[in-house]
Amino acid sequence: MIKIAVPNKGALSEHALGVLKEAGYKGRGMTKALNVVDEANGVEFFFLRPKDIAIYVAQGHLDLGITGRDLAADSRANVDEVLELGFGASTFRFAAPQGETWTVEALEGKRIATSYPHLVEDYLAARGIAPGAVIRLDGAVEISIKLGVADVIADVVSTGATLRQQGLAPFGDPILASEAVVVKRQGFELSEDHTRVLNRITGILTAHNYLMIDYNVSRDHLDQATALTPGITGPTVSPLSRDGWVAVRAMVRKSQANQVMDQLASIGAEGILATELRIARL
Repeated sequence: MIKIAVPNKGALSEHALGVLKEAGYKGRGMTKALNVVDEANGVEFFFLRPKDIAIYVAQGHLDLGITGRDLAADSRANVDEVLELGFGASTFRFAAPQGETWTVEALEGKRIATSYPHLVEDYLAARGIAPGAVIRLDGAVEISIKLGVADVIADVVSTGATLRQQGLAPFGDPILASEAVVVKRQGFELSEDHTRVLNRITGILTAHNYLMIDYNVSRDHLDQATALTPGITGPTVSPLSRDGWVAVRAMVRKSQANQVMDQLASIGAEGILATELRIARL
């Protein structure tokens, strides 16, 4: 039976459980169960702290794990990413009081507060920068400068609203761009059963991110139309009873659908319809 780790709480957990449910797997229900056995699909799910998941996977106790890229990196666990999930996006950045001028090079000898000390240490070491101290805090990192604990912080930034509330501003390039990912142990060969799980998840993510576009267009404008809707492996083109016209079907990214529909209309396409997808296999 395949063993898969899932975050036990927070936004990553909610999104991951939603995708797994849509992919046909047994949910956690209303309980606080630490594991759920899905006999029908040959999978056992373990609900663990997101920060610990990469460690369990790296040690071979679990086959796959869903966690954040930043959490996996900070754990220093020997894992590889096998699938990007496209949710839980954030950046990990240095920040200092607004109005002050900072560079990453200026962190030499300075105090840095963070909930991800290993990630910070590895990033600075790769650039030959030795901070005075990397101070681990489990929360409320933004207030540490005001309290005199640190000179700057390094933290996860989604919208930046929390930083602004504390009078802070990010500086330097992002340390890491993160999102939810599926990880496996380095050197571990995925079986057909593992691949089936990943394909199911990919199918749900594809359905979330794409729409099916159908439209009719004259053959004179077919090349223009299919350039706008190339699809995944090519659009489906079928003849119509209307002389010189064809019906076209293709998948387009949901985020681009309205723009594509506008462009199709501008070249004379008619009957342009967008349909939601539920599940896909590509």
